[in-house]
Amino acid sequence: MSESKTNEAQPQAEVAPLRDPQAEERVPGLDPAPGGVTAPRGFRAAGVHAGFRRDPQRLDFALVAADEPCACAAVFTQNVFCSAPVTVSREHLDGQGFGTARAVIVNSGNANAATGVPGLEAARESARLAADAVGCPAEEMLVASTGVIGVHLPLDPFLAGLPAAVAALSPEGGANAARAIMTTDTRPKEAAVSFSGDGIGCDGCTFTVGGMSKGSGMIMPNMATMIAVLATDAPVLPHDLHEALVRAANASFNKVTVDSDTSTNDSCFLFANGAAAPAGTAPFAPGTPAFERFEQALSTVCQNLARQMAADGEGATRLVTVRVSGAATPADADLAARAVANSPLVKTAICGRDANWGRIAAAIGKSGAAFRQGDAAIDIMGLPVCRGGLTVPFDEDEALRRFERPEIVLDIDLGAGDAATTVWTCDFTHEYITINGDYRS
Repeated sequence: MSESKTNEAQPQAEVAPLRDPQAEERVPGLDPAPGGVTAPRGFRAAGVHAGFRRDPQRLDFALVAADEPCACAAVFTQNVFCSAPVTVSREHLDGQGFGTARAVIVNSGNANAATGVPGLEAARESARLAADAVGCPAEEMLVASTGVIGVHLPLDPFLAGLPAAVAALSPEGGANAARAIMTTDTRPKEAAVSFSGDGIGCDGCTFTVGGMSKGSGMIMPNMATMIAVLATDAPVLPHDLHEALVRAANASFNKVTVDSDTSTNDSCFLFANGAAAPAGTAPFAPGTPAFERFEQALSTVCQNLARQMAADGEGATRLVTVRVSGAATPADADLAARAVANSPLVKTAICGRDANWGRIAAAIGKSGAAFRQGDAAIDIMGLPVCRGGLTVPFDEDEALRRFERPEIVLDIDLGAGDAATTVWTCDFTHEYITINGDYRS
């Protein structure tokens, strides 16, 4: 609201901000760990060039393997146009999203989606080839693909890439694997945290949760991200692992939107091998302090990766965090937050460094969330701009200074209840159109 600049002499302290936009919510007892998906014990990974892409310098095939078959859980896209690899991986997890697995392969450059029976045959054959190379039954091999939709997946790159990937498997291979699954991503995405076993029946032990993900466009998941692989050396049973993954995904990957589009290939896998626990340790059970600590670690890693995805949105220059509080229900909080995060007007205003809070107000007003205009409050990066549904004079120059931060935080209080949520997105720039206009060229 450029007209508010005429009132910039009014003391800003008269209106308190809703929240500190730079406050970090840290979980006690968790420590950052180096690396990503291979940070936990007993996991190895590799990323190689197999030939799915023309550029021989670009890694395009990833393999992540546990040293032994272990518990595995997954969540997948709910897009009706789901890819062949999603169908095959669902089958290998008994159609219920959890079971036992040994490894996962991911190719980039070809989505193997909308490819019919030949696509399913290619996905199943790639799983068989990978299982033979790793030394496990085909049912213990999971598959994922990312890239262009509607193009048949060739098998020759698997024949070339699998021997190289198996030979390159190592605990240090997670970084290359994270690069190999990239499509329009500008950087790999990895995260890991550790927690102590002291006081939860594993004194002296340290457990780790790590992961990698890719995704920067066609992102508004309805389960997880485009592709993510997570691992832990904590002991967790498959069905408990799945329930924990669903909760973590709902609070992280499912709270990311770049462009409101859901991929056909979304897949998120979580392996748990118990390798850091002493022999004979019982699996962490829901409702125990051990399981709670594991879930905190898993949620932290997932939210870290989700934020990285939003920050690396196609053409993005800013990570945008939308925090809605005071909603009547969790569903209302989500409706309001997504309406703001998906609004092209809000996202382009942020690109232009314009503190145009009217666009935020319009977005929540059309969202379907239940609230009264006179109860709403809005802050942009801790700068109060709306109270009681009306404008608050603010300093435009100060707003411009705050727009230089790498993360833009929008706080909205609906004044209708106690429910709250957080959604992550990014700004919209000219580069987003350039990337997607030339995607297949």
